[in-house]
Amino acid sequence: MRISIAAAVLAAIMMLLSFAVDAAPIAAGDGEQSAALPGGVSLDVFTYRPASCAPHLLLIVFHGVERDASPYRDHAKPIADKLCALIVAPKFDAGRFPRDLYQYGGVADHGRLLTNNRTVDLVAPLIVWARQAAGQSDMPYMLIGHSAGSQFLGRVAAYTRPAAVRIVLANPSTWVMPSTNAAVPFGFGGWQPDPEKALQAYLALPILVDLGGSDTGSAHLDVSVDAMAQGPYRLARGRNAFAMAKAAAASHDWVFNWAMVEVPNVGHSATRMFEAKETISALQSAAAPR
Repeated sequence: MRISIAAAVLAAIMMLLSFAVDAAPIAAGDGEQSAALPGGVSLDVFTYRPASCAPHLLLIVFHGVERDASPYRDHAKPIADKLCALIVAPKFDAGRFPRDLYQYGGVADHGRLLTNNRTVDLVAPLIVWARQAAGQSDMPYMLIGHSAGSQFLGRVAAYTRPAAVRIVLANPSTWVMPSTNAAVPFGFGGWQPDPEKALQAYLALPILVDLGGSDTGSAHLDVSVDAMAQGPYRLARGRNAFAMAKAAAASHDWVFNWAMVEVPNVGHSATRMFEAKETISALQSAAAPR
């Protein structure tokens, strides 16, 4: 198993290094392109460039269960305008990316770990594409997801370790819990080759747990056994994930770079979460030009 995973990782790196990016520049205002990624995968992406500043940051936005990438691009505009950031919002259509391949990241199949054709591995080449479209090969980036998109982004964070300046997990229905007992894709149980090392790296990521203070409803809530073990509703699950993460880091004397904010009187709304002063304020220091 160790050899096969190492070989798969090496193959993925070589594919990424040889990947020929073809992206048109992101123009001011709204835009739409198709991003051709390794493995013959093409994603529609919806873009936005503020006209009032020279962007110095990429904001990669992951949509919810309705697969509504264009509206999610629009939901994120308040953040982009405040931070002077370019938005790239990819669409993961339900036909090619059902729940296990989108929300759960395509990292496991009925308990069997997958090393090839994982949806989470599309994010790194997407960032390469977005940087070329932005005209800056080393432009810093943030990743932000809400609801189903936040479930997907949580798996990206846990199982690929992206080098983002901030990873915003807003109101997900399920989490990758900071535990080596909960099985992948709900934790690190069964992860190869070293689940504890993977958990340590996860806790060191600059994750923002972004919760709606009134997100206690049941619409589109994952009610599987693994999900219900995390809490009765999204707000409780987010609080539990953060508390467990903080405790795990403290018990091992590990670096802990997570933060948490709650937006008062907001339920399961991407628009209100993204425009909230609590969310934007938590991102501004990370977004400062370096």
